[in-house]
Amino acid sequence: MGRMHTHPTRYPTDLTDEEWDYIKSLVPAPKSGKGKRGRPNRIDRRSLVNAIFYVDRSGCAWRLLPSDFGPWETVYGYFRRWSQDWTWTFIHDTLRDYLRKTEDRQVAPTAAIIDSQSVKTGDQAGERGYDAGKKVSGRKRHVAVDCLGLILAMLITPAAVQDRDAAKPLIHLLISMFGRLQIIWADGGYLGALVQWVKALRPFGKLRLEVVRRCDPAKGFKVLPKRWIVERTFGWLSKSRRLCRDYEVRLDHSEAMVRICMIRLMVRRLAKAA
Repeated sequence: MGRMHTHPTRYPTDLTDEEWDYIKSLVPAPKSGKGKRGRPNRIDRRSLVNAIFYVDRSGCAWRLLPSDFGPWETVYGYFRRWSQDWTWTFIHDTLRDYLRKTEDRQVAPTAAIIDSQSVKTGDQAGERGYDAGKKVSGRKRHVAVDCLGLILAMLITPAAVQDRDAAKPLIHLLISMFGRLQIIWADGGYLGALVQWVKALRPFGKLRLEVVRRCDPAKGFKVLPKRWIVERTFGWLSKSRRLCRDYEVRLDHSEAMVRICMIRLMVRRLAKAA
């Protein structure tokens, strides 16, 4: 893809020309409306996406969005609309599948890793709970990732929901989308009846849940096989300040913010590999 300089970047989160080339065909055209004086109000798609990336990475409130992005109400309106009509999911999944191809992987994975991350919530209303194990009042992000750390499926719940309870709908979602899946790795929090439950989903197939646990009594951090992959994904999410806490009122908005973070990461990776 040739280098163009028709749309200079203003902020570190802005898409370069090469990055925009990968995403522009996936972003819906904004609807043109009428301004206060009756003139058409046309919004540049790239500036709109850049504005949403800026909020996700910087963690600022929508009302504090720099004015050169345009009215914050308009930007937020499109973020909300694309959260509800699955646009963010479509863009995310399309880029994930393409990135897997560039890494010489089959689009449909045969392995996945599941885990959860508890995060505090802001002062906004919305569903929340208390995770007694992590001592966190907020929400949990339950995710399934592939061996590259890319998100395959996601479920957000109040933090009080146990990992094993959330794992069932998460795994149902996972296997409904990826029929070739054979093995799911998880940590000790998923040990118990869930192992047999997963096996019963395909009694004549090769699907199984394998729990990866520490074998030594030593305390402190230790890199465990496969589990480090999903921990790295959580590390990627933590680089976006909007995701260090959950500031969204709606759960679908929370999921969208996670996907937006991954979209920005995947677009950057694809452009560097080109």
